[in-house]
Amino acid sequence: MNIPQIQISTTDIKMDYNITKPFQRIQQPKANLQISQPAATLEINTTNARLDINMDQMWRDLGMKPTGEMIKEYAQMGRQESLSGISRRVSEGNQMMRSAGKGQGRGTIQNIAKQNHGPERAGPYNIKFIPSIGSVKVNITPGTTDVNITRNAPKIDVQVNKPQMDFTYGKVSGKMVVRPDVQIDVRG
Repeated sequence: MNIPQIQISTTDIKMDYNITKPFQRIQQPKANLQISQPAATLEINTTNARLDINMDQMWRDLGMKPTGEMIKEYAQMGRQESLSGISRRVSEGNQMMRSAGKGQGRGTIQNIAKQNHGPERAGPYNIKFIPSIGSVKVNITPGTTDVNITRNAPKIDVQVNKPQMDFTYGKVSGKMVVRPDVQIDVRG
């Protein structure tokens, strides 16, 4: 038995495409940036230190006193010596008066002369520090330093630039070179 057969043959479409690619360019210009830093304000205030040295007692210990003070001191010493001289002469006069007429004669005057001019005993020996310890008085008033710093913030100016874009669309164009076709044959 002969069964009819269907034979189908196809022809595909063939296209010729012309493609223009798209073009895109993006450019980002740098931002405009300006930075400035103002200098800080520095203020320094000082008070001077003070050093006071009082050497009056040291000069007195060395025998160098103010003129007025030396005059008073020497006047007082002269007064004391004159009073001690007067009392010595009075006591010598009394001594001569008591021994007068008792047959001593020159012996009284010799005794008085020995009392006044005999050998002096050496006094106590000791070390004396000149000037005396603590005779120079030192007073220090410390100085002060105040530092004030005023910080100034930086100045920043930024200008952002927009991106520059260039875009060209792509195109696709085509034409059919071979048309599609379907052929059906029945055999048999």
